[in-house]
Amino acid sequence: MKWKKLAAQVLSATFCVGALAGCGGGQTGKSATGKTLTIGDTSFNSSNEEPDINPHNTYAGWACIRYGIGETLVKYSDNMEIQPWLATKWENVDPLTWKITLRDDVKFSSGRVMDGAAVKECLEHLIENNKRARQDLKIASIEADGQELIIRTEEPKPALLNYLGDPYGCIIDVEAGFENGIVAGTGPYIATDMKTDDHLTLKKNENYWGGTPKLEKITIRTITDGNTLANALQSGEVQAAYGMAYESYPLFQNDKYTISQISTSRCFFGKMNFDPDSVCADPAVRKAISMGIDKENFVAKLLEGNGFAANGVFPAGSAFGGDKVTTEKFDPEGAKKVLDQAGWIDADGDGVREKNGKKLIVKWLTYPSRQELPLLAESAQSTLKDIGIEVDINNTADNNQVVKDPKKWDVYAMANVQAPTGDPEYWFTVFAAGNATKNQGRYQSAKLDALEAQLSQEFDPAKRAALALQMQQTVLDDHAFVFCSFLKMSMISKANVKNYTSHACDYYQVTADLDVQ
Repeated sequence: MKWKKLAAQVLSATFCVGALAGCGGGQTGKSATGKTLTIGDTSFNSSNEEPDINPHNTYAGWACIRYGIGETLVKYSDNMEIQPWLATKWENVDPLTWKITLRDDVKFSSGRVMDGAAVKECLEHLIENNKRARQDLKIASIEADGQELIIRTEEPKPALLNYLGDPYGCIIDVEAGFENGIVAGTGPYIATDMKTDDHLTLKKNENYWGGTPKLEKITIRTITDGNTLANALQSGEVQAAYGMAYESYPLFQNDKYTISQISTSRCFFGKMNFDPDSVCADPAVRKAISMGIDKENFVAKLLEGNGFAANGVFPAGSAFGGDKVTTEKFDPEGAKKVLDQAGWIDADGDGVREKNGKKLIVKWLTYPSRQELPLLAESAQSTLKDIGIEVDINNTADNNQVVKDPKKWDVYAMANVQAPTGDPEYWFTVFAAGNATKNQGRYQSAKLDALEAQLSQEFDPAKRAALALQMQQTVLDDHAFVFCSFLKMSMISKANVKNYTSHACDYYQVTADLDVQ
């Protein structure tokens, strides 16, 4: 096999991209002295595991890359294909060895030159401190020589470049430190001040390698309530917004505002709890729940059409998503029969089934920082009631602590970008494999783990897609998860804000081209 030719062929998801509204062109090269912008964002908070902007801390890399502080070795095109960024080229020398060449014109905001030694330090600190990155990358050693890196992996890692484009892969100057969760990156903006769950202050990086940023200062305000965010945009308190409540969209569908929208792999889905004491330990209950959620109505009515019903883990438009797998359809009568056959009967006529003296009450855990999730919980509560399942909703910002106790929940509904690296392996290693970092439901499948072992070492794109489909069908057949809908990501701004543009990966929100005119 010609390993050298495979690096650029690592499988990427090609998602259907919606039209981008109002992508204005800034006046490149002109001074932006005095220009400021305030962005309201519902997602930048500790509940989403973004307590700061340190990419080596949980999922805080999303904030680091989203707000233009950090950059990765590769970036993603609109159709999620990997492209050079801080790396100019790469070569898969053999199954265990990658040679990466870095740009030679980049400095960190600390003033330090970004060379191979600095990147080596960053990646070594990452795998030492971030469990997910350590499991994903499987890095055995890194050698640095000038602007070249030699990365050797413990086993073949066909998706290594894709993983290095994950937000945790933001290249930062670890020598500059991590005081107050702030890091020195290579991006167009420098973080100067941050308070968790409140705000982040950015100033332009005068020495940015990609050209002088247009804005002098940007403030990111955490506003967790979507309706409050709408009011803030209307009043001018913020000039751009991410995470707006859907019912507020009509307020901004006029020439005073710009709406940039794109289809993404961000999915709203529920994990089933396999703990022996959970009602979801019963396969019939898991199947009935999957059959008892009206996904189409959730998208049409509660999301007001700003999404599309999910068939499985990944959306249509990818080589491993959409209708290439099969799952349960909304079928309340069929769900009733499944429960009847399993011995779940409403013997006392109170509308709630029971079995062996145990009521069929599902403890539904979710969180409020994604406006869609409480709506999904209420929708599931309504439709599952009709088949004899009572849903007890716990909508809490303390979700990350509650989910650690398997006795406190049966279904954990959350939001996640399913293929943020353009490759399917990410989702399985995070959520479904036996050693997955976020497999809080303790789902175990020998079949799935065997397929993952194959996927992790398979370089051929077509074979990777085929394995991903088998893996996806496995979790669907086990009803280990219920996938409800994918999101059309929307970002709304005042009409004079230019280049505030949605991206399929949900990363690149603040760029050097972001401008106010």
